[in-house]
Amino acid sequence: MSGILYLCGTPIGNLGDITLRVLEILKSADLIAAEDTRNTLKLLSHFDIKAPLTSYFEHNKVQKGAEIISALKNGKNVALVTDAGMPVISDPGEDLVRLCIENGIEIVTACGPTAFTTALVSSGISGRRFAFEGFLPVNKKERRKILDEVRNDMRTLIFYEAPHRLISTLSDMHEALGNRKIAVCRELTKKFEEIYRSDISGAINHFTENPPKGEFVLVIEGKNPEKLLEEEREGMPSPEELLKTLAGDALYGKALVRAVAEKLKMPKREVYDIYLKMEKKI
Repeated sequence: MSGILYLCGTPIGNLGDITLRVLEILKSADLIAAEDTRNTLKLLSHFDIKAPLTSYFEHNKVQKGAEIISALKNGKNVALVTDAGMPVISDPGEDLVRLCIENGIEIVTACGPTAFTTALVSSGISGRRFAFEGFLPVNKKERRKILDEVRNDMRTLIFYEAPHRLISTLSDMHEALGNRKIAVCRELTKKFEEIYRSDISGAINHFTENPPKGEFVLVIEGKNPEKLLEEEREGMPSPEELLKTLAGDALYGKALVRAVAEKLKMPKREVYDIYLKMEKKI
């Protein structure tokens, strides 16, 4: 009978955030697979956990993935952890999960903290709808391509970033997204935790004067719906002009109003009122 792969969330900074369930799993696991064994060893030592430890990271995931699958097929229970937070989130653990699914191996998730949700709830920016984008590409052209793709997204946007790339990333965001509200969160749950709430321009100035240190989560407000509508209407005809144009295409009454409302993304009632005032002219 195959063993179980346990996906274990570990603290993103404060060791007190580990759950009792994760501790039980780590203590009883036949093998713990970690992105950085040195980092995980500190956690295991703190809680006096003696389970065998092996590395599993981006550059050895093919070889180690096969070894871990073999261990699981032989009935061993394996706990997968990342440097901090939940495995699979911006982490090579997703490949191991896929391998387990392909091989019919059971997967159990033991929830724990994640940096992006911690940042979101502390940001003061809407958490109703959001999109997690993880790390942007290092290549500037590829980075700008993704920022252009999410430019009109009305959901809150969340990114991870390293300190040495923070200023250049913020600059690209300012150019691609405009000067939106942002919460720049660093060292979450740790001694030097900081959440800088401003706009993107203010964040660039702040971290230019105060060189960034630590790992960062950027929470940015989504596109304002009214501003998006204004931009979409730029260069388009007025309701009056469009009513006249489409009336010339043999559209009348409700069909004409509906067509104009859909084209200009306006309420039909509003277009209908304009139509009534213009009815004799068209």
